[in-house]
Amino acid sequence: MSMFLGTHQNRFDAKGRVSIPAPFRATLKTQAQAGEPLVILRPSHFHPCVEAWPTMAFSALATPLDDYDPFSEDHEDLATSLYADAYPLDSDKEGRIIIPESLRSHAGLTEDVAFVGLGKVFQIWNPEAAEKRRQQARAQARTLTSGRKNNHTGSPS
Repeated sequence: MSMFLGTHQNRFDAKGRVSIPAPFRATLKTQAQAGEPLVILRPSHFHPCVEAWPTMAFSALATPLDDYDPFSEDHEDLATSLYADAYPLDSDKEGRIIIPESLRSHAGLTEDVAFVGLGKVFQIWNPEAAEKRRQQARAQARTLTSGRKNNHTGSPS
C-alpha cells in the first residue's frame, strides 16, 4: 500500500506555485484514476493547516452523509463543511500546484511550506507550526501509548 510518509519542506515560487514532494506525487499518481483530479485540498477542522486527500479517499468521507435525510439541516451542514472549501487540483508537469488563497490564509502559509505525511493523507503547514504540531503529537502519543500499555498489563493508569 502506498502511504504518505515523512516531512518535506518546499518553497513557493514567484508565481505562487509549490512543488508537491516527489514521494507524495508518486503516491498520489498510484492512487489516481483517469479523469479524476490528482489531489483534493481542504482546510483542517482541527489545525491551522491544509489537508490533502487522494480523490478516492476524499470520496469515502461522504459515506456518513448517506445516514442523513438529504433535505435535513444536518445533511446540509455536513455537506457544506466537507465540500464548500474543498479544491480539486492537478499539478503541472513539474509537480507544482497553486494553493487557493483561502487555504493559504487558513494555514498561515507564506514562503516556506511543510508537507507532513499522515499515511493515507498529508497535510500542508507553515513549517514552524508543523514542528510545534509534531512535538505536540509525539507528547500526546506517549500519553496514549503509556495508557494502553497500563491497561493491557492490568496496572493502574
